[in-house]
Amino acid sequence: MFRPTGDHMPEAIKKEAIATEKNYVIQKNDLLKLDIFSNNGERLVDPNPEMTGATAKGNGQSSQQQSDEQTSYLVDLNGLAKLPMIGELKLEGLTLRQAEEIVQKEYSKFFKEPFVKMSYSNKRVIVLGAPGGQVIPLMNQNVTVVEVLALARGVDNLAKAHNIRLIRGTHVYQIDFSTIQGYNEGNMIVEPGDVVYVEPIRRPLTEALRDNYIFVYPLITIVTVIIANKLK
Repeated sequence: MFRPTGDHMPEAIKKEAIATEKNYVIQKNDLLKLDIFSNNGERLVDPNPEMTGATAKGNGQSSQQQSDEQTSYLVDLNGLAKLPMIGELKLEGLTLRQAEEIVQKEYSKFFKEPFVKMSYSNKRVIVLGAPGGQVIPLMNQNVTVVEVLALARGVDNLAKAHNIRLIRGTHVYQIDFSTIQGYNEGNMIVEPGDVVYVEPIRRPLTEALRDNYIFVYPLITIVTVIIANKLK
């Protein structure tokens, strides 16, 4: 499943990892979280006071989820994000650091020495295969394959550590985590939208019994009854 495309020897993986090791750029449909501080970060300034009130009334996980939804801003199909007080800004194609500088400059019209911190809330990687189907949020930039697998409960004895595939667009990279050398060469940086597939170890007998349980169970029952009768 997911055969490698082209020549994906360790050298090719290294080049791909180096090319990926950069700051993510803002794209259409990204959700951005925004925090604003005044006096170069001395105190938090809430760009929308209603959010603070709504968050203060709630508690636990539901309150946190509500806060995350309310403080996320969508980058629309035109590459624009509509932010409190300053309106629409063209942010597509910028890194978070570049976007922070632009937004910080805009908020300087309202606050003294503002300090802006932006982050993504919808960058993710999909993990398939032995760890089960999981969607792993990318909370930080330059996350590696092994970090993604760790968040997906790791690679256990039911997985082939030597046959891990990273699918990126039309390319498939084969990674070998069964040796230290393979780990050092294959622990590349993931990109949002990547798919990591860990091939499970096949057990034909167990799988056959499971798939044909409806037929095997009556047979086992009959054999058990026959043996029990003979032992009487």
